[in-house]
Amino acid sequence: MRNGKMQATWRALKQYHGYNKKYFPLRFLQIAFEAISPYFNLWMSAEIVTALYEGRDKRAILTLVVITLVGNFAVRVLEALLNRTALTANHILKNNENLDFYAKTMSLDYDKLENPEIRTLRRRIQENTYINGYGVFWMKWQIERLMNAAVNVVFAAILFAEMLAQVATVPFHWMSTALLVGLIASLVLTILLGARSAKKIAAYNDEIGKAMLKENQYAQGYNPNGMDNRIYRQQEILSRLDEKLNREHLQLITQAYHKQFHLHIPCEILSKLTEVSSYLIICLYCSLGAFAVGSVIKYVGYLGRATQSISSIFQAISELRANNRFCETYLEYFDIPNDMYQGSLAVEKRSDKRFDIAFKDVSFRYPGSEQYALRHVNLDLNVGERLAVVGMNGSGKTTFIKLLCRLYDPTEGEIVMNDFNIRKYDYRQYLDIFSVVFQDYKLLAVPLGNNVASGANWDTEKAERLLREVGFGERYAEMPKGLETPLYKNFDEDGVLVSGGEAQKIALARALYKDAPFIILDEPTAALDPLAEAEIYAKFDAIVGDKTAIYISHRLSSCRFCDKIAVFDEGEIVQIGSHEELLRDESGKYYELWHAQAQYYT
Repeated sequence: MRNGKMQATWRALKQYHGYNKKYFPLRFLQIAFEAISPYFNLWMSAEIVTALYEGRDKRAILTLVVITLVGNFAVRVLEALLNRTALTANHILKNNENLDFYAKTMSLDYDKLENPEIRTLRRRIQENTYINGYGVFWMKWQIERLMNAAVNVVFAAILFAEMLAQVATVPFHWMSTALLVGLIASLVLTILLGARSAKKIAAYNDEIGKAMLKENQYAQGYNPNGMDNRIYRQQEILSRLDEKLNREHLQLITQAYHKQFHLHIPCEILSKLTEVSSYLIICLYCSLGAFAVGSVIKYVGYLGRATQSISSIFQAISELRANNRFCETYLEYFDIPNDMYQGSLAVEKRSDKRFDIAFKDVSFRYPGSEQYALRHVNLDLNVGERLAVVGMNGSGKTTFIKLLCRLYDPTEGEIVMNDFNIRKYDYRQYLDIFSVVFQDYKLLAVPLGNNVASGANWDTEKAERLLREVGFGERYAEMPKGLETPLYKNFDEDGVLVSGGEAQKIALARALYKDAPFIILDEPTAALDPLAEAEIYAKFDAIVGDKTAIYISHRLSSCRFCDKIAVFDEGEIVQIGSHEELLRDESGKYYELWHAQAQYYT
């Protein structure tokens, strides 16, 4: 995709413009009115100076002053109105861009979300923006710079034409011609040097960005816990690391700015030569009688703005070319395809919840890994039964659930529901038959009712009943706003902070509210002691009713009331049976785990 034609920039601009099609036209009008003010003031200043020089009467001079004041007031009012409108449009543009970026993230296949390369790409885009502004933000700024320069060039060209018409009335003079040639030469050199330096400056800023990205990665990797810091006195280690990173980073930034400074020197010199040439040309023609004394102010201002604007146009184009590769990175994220087959077979809506699922010789390894997380799993899940999935940490329990919920597809083998491979079912409809409480579940900083219903609206009677059934009734009674009570204080100072145990109960109520045929608890109570976990599981099991329930734990408190237990070890199911059956096998893994933990349950 990399090229010199800025295809990525044009495509990114088209996409960015689509986030709010009103923004760039409004911004152009705002820039035009901003440009009118200095030109109007230069024009009126020239007229006033000329009037004073020529000794006109006070009424004429006063009239010019009033016109200047009234004109400035009118321009400022219109400018303020446009500024307010454009600022609002800009907020809408940025909000929509952020929404689209996060919508892309949420739409990615789950395996893409967990892919380290894609996560790094997302971080690169964000840090390119926040560190040096490159990407769509830089593109937007350069487009605005082009619009500003173009408007100034048009205004200057109109008034420059007026100046040339007056200069043409003056006989040829060799000095004015030499100065004009020098002006054009310095302008061309300024443009060429500016374009060349813009490309190099972008490269230097990229070096700074990469260094800061590396520093941020280090900071994330060594992110300390405040309590650990106090207990183990880690400040010395962390301060040395910070000192090393800061020293390397400062050295790189100093070198980059040094190089940028040397690039700016010839540009500044040529810019000043252009300005001096402009003054000399205007003054010379004024002395030759081409125009009035006051016009010196006007034409010098016009020439200065015109040369700066022409130079700015070429510099902006160079900056856009240098920024093209950052637009490529930005678009690369939006171009990530979703490979998971979405299916088309409708999931039958069954009042009897008859959904029988079978794992048939399923093996799985995570993308980029050579090691299998699951090997040759065979297991039947029958409607209405209780299944406990147990095993040590890392034995494959959560991976089993990810495959069951089709967050991933098996590497080998297949998963079948009601005689059809689950890949054939409509993906969204298939997900709808599962309610899951994961170990790392999250609640949102929104009202309690939204958290329970996982939606904008909720059934008050149903939500309150479920909160009471999971043991949240007493805490709920203390909430004066009921289901309207916001959780946490991220967006509302009146937000309520809930404990870990209370949050778990809300998560359980959320799973039940969905009323899906399958209920899965994936170690959401891992932080509790075994007896408390057993109590919650037993209470929850009574609420589940005729749904198919799966309880995942590396502890065995959830097993005794289950119809069937699947014992995982190193990615394989090594035993299947009831609690009593498995305990009779004294050489089995379950017997070993049970007796290792029995002291907690007796």
